This record gives sequence, C-alpha cells and structure tokens, in this order.
Amino acid sequence: MTKSISCKDAGKDCGWVGSALTEKELMEKVMKHVKAEHKEIELTSANIDSIKSLIRET
Repeated sequence: MTKSISCKDAGKDCGWVGSALTEKELMEKVMKHVKAEHKEIELTSANIDSIKSLIRET
C-alpha cells in the first residue's frame, strides 16, 4: 500500500499531493515541500505529529 497526504488534508489552499511507499519517505517529501512553499509553518514536533496523523493508506 502507498501512503499519501495533501496540503488540502491539512486545510491549506495548496494543490500539493505527496505519496510514497513508507511513512519515512513521505515525511521527507512533506518536510521538503513545507520548507519550500509554506515557510510560515514552524516544523515543531507537535506539528510533525499532526501532519503524520493525516497520512492515509491508498
């Protein structure tokens, strides 16, 4: 199964969608995207946990 997440899942007005085979791979993609496109978001451990809770199996 593939794991996926989108910015819309987090309530953002952004069309980005990411998917990967593992949570680790997906979170690396998420972190890269957030740092590049959502500089206003501070990546704290609480925010990272919140993001992880939005990951879906597809």
